[in-house]
Amino acid sequence: MKTDIQIAQEAKMKPIVEIAKGIGLQEDEIELYGQYKAKASLETFKRLADKPDGKLVLVTAINPTPAGEGKSTTLVGLGQAMRRMGKNAIIALREPSLGPCMGVKGGAAGGGYAQVVPMEDINLHFTGDIHAITTAHNLLAALLDNHLHQGNQLGIDSRSIVFKRAMDMNERALRNTVIGLGGRNNGFPREDGFDITVASEVMAILCLASDLDDLKQRLSKIVVAYNYQKQPVTAGDLKAQGAMALLLKDAIKPNLVQTLENGPAFIHGGPFANIAHGCNSVAATKLGLKLGDYLLTEAGFGADLGAEKFFNIKCRLAGLKPDAVVLVATIRALKIHGGVAKADLAAENLEALKAGMANLEKQAENIRNFGLPLVVAINRFPTDTEAELKLVSQLCGQMGVPWALSEVWAKGGEGGIALAEELLRILAEEKADFHPLYSVDLPIKQKITAIAREIYGADGVEFTKDALKAIKSLEANGFGKMPICMAKTQYSLSDNPALLGRPSGFNITVREVKVSAGAGFVVAITGNIMTMPGLPKHPAACNMDITSDGIITGLF
Repeated sequence: MKTDIQIAQEAKMKPIVEIAKGIGLQEDEIELYGQYKAKASLETFKRLADKPDGKLVLVTAINPTPAGEGKSTTLVGLGQAMRRMGKNAIIALREPSLGPCMGVKGGAAGGGYAQVVPMEDINLHFTGDIHAITTAHNLLAALLDNHLHQGNQLGIDSRSIVFKRAMDMNERALRNTVIGLGGRNNGFPREDGFDITVASEVMAILCLASDLDDLKQRLSKIVVAYNYQKQPVTAGDLKAQGAMALLLKDAIKPNLVQTLENGPAFIHGGPFANIAHGCNSVAATKLGLKLGDYLLTEAGFGADLGAEKFFNIKCRLAGLKPDAVVLVATIRALKIHGGVAKADLAAENLEALKAGMANLEKQAENIRNFGLPLVVAINRFPTDTEAELKLVSQLCGQMGVPWALSEVWAKGGEGGIALAEELLRILAEEKADFHPLYSVDLPIKQKITAIAREIYGADGVEFTKDALKAIKSLEANGFGKMPICMAKTQYSLSDNPALLGRPSGFNITVREVKVSAGAGFVVAITGNIMTMPGLPKHPAACNMDITSDGIITGLF
């Protein structure tokens, strides 16, 4: 089997102008970034304002494991399959971050014969969106420190600064820093640090903003610090939002590329799913709904993180109403949830598979908690046995959940026909009754507890003294009536990554609570969640190279 990059480099791409025309975009509604990438104008919404939206389908997964689940691959392949069947389907994904690409996670452009292309561009600098977000973020940080240096008229308590700097790379050495050293001309000395750009609130804001005016309003609400009266100081107080929006004027426009089978794909925005809401931009999703009969999108990690935030945050804030969900799993991953070591996954193990199915069962329950029909996609591997597939079929039947095999990695769109047929069936036969899990008017503690109990299966929530103090302050400052963005390990339904499957008899511990006022949510942090990852012992970057004639190698 060829590598992902070999397959991508052999793709016969069409000019992006043809892809845009095929979904109804006019020539003056796209801005070309070379021959195979384009940005779509937000002005398109005015022309299509009266056009009914298509069906919205979310692709999510069980809790991720080292065996891999293939959520993005399934999404791309499903879109290819539906277009093979004559359906006007458009897909929307997040943009990959350079940090994980150069580290260990890999890209976010699918795999095998279910990819979006040009793969190298998408996984590297793409159209520069993340760089623009980094620059806008750091402009705000610079204006904040300049304000301190120039006399601090806002009375900012330098011990209460909550806004760090950002860069789009895994760099553990920058998690905690000291800045302003070297004398009076170099600023005010204080502790600082860096977040990875995809964990920046500016990224979350870009992905939730509907237009430039909304973007500016949201940027102005970013809380950067607190004054000596413990009141929030915002980007608006620093008069930063105009220049920040200026830097983001192109980044807010959705990026259009294509699949290996020349289907349309919007790739735009990429907030982390275990610290932010983990979904592609509202602008790309809404544009796809106007241009297509079906918009297929994904949310990061498992349904307990990405899907929960997609429903409770993105759909709520953007007024979206999903119609169905595809829940992705592999037999290999289910066996890991059942206690099998990664080295032993090739051996048939029905007992472990049955135990691991409990994780899929809980995630299916979570989706139904939001009033949505679903289909399970089993992303097939060559090591899957007929007995294992039969057991999955039996257990899905007992749960009352339809399922289909997905073989898109090896076969492209052809391998997703069965899944597409099952999805189209439930869209036709089952009516969605979508509703968020909780009311935003509830107190912060009650909203956090609702997620922990209903989605994770926890007995309850324990709040540290610092978390309780922060909640009291946030509610006093008017930030109480916002949805909750849980920061939790992706590997478990609990806040302990070692508890696989469907754990029970546990509590969730919330150690820190903060506000992302511009994004419009409150972040509750559990466990050891880092906003600046580090590189592994052997970074993926060490395998990458470029030849003298410009051919990239080693990129997946």
